[in-house]
Amino acid sequence: MFRNIFDPEVWSRVPFHFWSLVAFIFGSMVGSFLNVCIHRMPLRLSVVKPPSHCPHCKYSIPFYLNIPLFTWLFLRAKCKNCGAHISARYFLVELLTALLFLACWLTFGHQSVALAFIYAGFLAALIASTFIDIEHMIIPDEFTIGGMVVGLLCSVLVPAMHWTTSRSTAAWQSLLGMVAGAGIIYLVVRGGKLMFGRKRIVLPTDTRITFTETSVHFEDKAIPFEELFYRQSDVITLRASTLELVDRCYRDVEVRLSPARLQIGDEVLNPENVPHMEAVSTQITLPQEAMGLGDVKFMGAIGAFLGWKAVLFTLLGSSVIGTFGGLILLILGRRGLVSLKMPYGPYLAMAAAVWVFWGTDLLALWNWWMMRGSAFGQY
Repeated sequence: MFRNIFDPEVWSRVPFHFWSLVAFIFGSMVGSFLNVCIHRMPLRLSVVKPPSHCPHCKYSIPFYLNIPLFTWLFLRAKCKNCGAHISARYFLVELLTALLFLACWLTFGHQSVALAFIYAGFLAALIASTFIDIEHMIIPDEFTIGGMVVGLLCSVLVPAMHWTTSRSTAAWQSLLGMVAGAGIIYLVVRGGKLMFGRKRIVLPTDTRITFTETSVHFEDKAIPFEELFYRQSDVITLRASTLELVDRCYRDVEVRLSPARLQIGDEVLNPENVPHMEAVSTQITLPQEAMGLGDVKFMGAIGAFLGWKAVLFTLLGSSVIGTFGGLILLILGRRGLVSLKMPYGPYLAMAAAVWVFWGTDLLALWNWWMMRGSAFGQY
């Protein structure tokens, strides 16, 4: 059945560029669904129920006002019911998905219809992951762990994903890419934790630091504990000139707070029994990550789809893209126009997308360069 659906003889009965148009339209429809995922998945809401609605007035959008690309332009980025502004992100995701679906068809449609579909789906997942990561600093397990499973399954069904006709070879390449992707990034996370795992912040004299049940507050900043505590060994430390709990006070005392332990001097308490704490200090040391564990799983999913060679390129390419992206944000920040904390997932996604379309050319270029170097070495 799978072969019949993607039989090139069947698809060739219709002009190639008719399917190009279909790919663009279908991509815009998928992009519309991705917008639902981007909005709802971080909030742990169903992507199926309720139907599409305005997030401001909850107006249920009828089908004739839910046409990808066209509706946003026709309504001038406003809700038909309440007039609230609709983010340009909705139009951008639909257009980007439509263009990438079209690009997949134009690039791979002549070679394999199944390959074009799989890469289009993979890129759709990258788009959703990217926008969720930018907005919420997380990548849902549905795209990471789920991506590993789907990547392995697709590799077995369509071995051409790994430039082979052998299902067993493709499965091995997928598994190797999965392990290489997740393993290398995990080593980066652990190495970064050892080298840069603590951030010391010097504060003005008599700065008040407040600890609540969910976050730490100082200098008009509020940092959730979930962004600081990735593991049980992570710890916040400070030297408090005064420390106030609900029922007691301390002076000139060392404070160490971890997810399961609060140490004040020689006294050890359960953090769950201390809902509120205020300290006065001139510095605080916070745990930090070189990368998040979500990036580990995300890279595993990329490796499952593209293989270990793509993993190496994605790591290198994302570093280059991230460097340019960081410079741009730094320049904008200096101009006072924007201040953004950019996650690393989008850079990985962009590099992986580059590999999808130009991976074979990059490998050919690398082989040519190596042969050229060997030839010069003989003289």
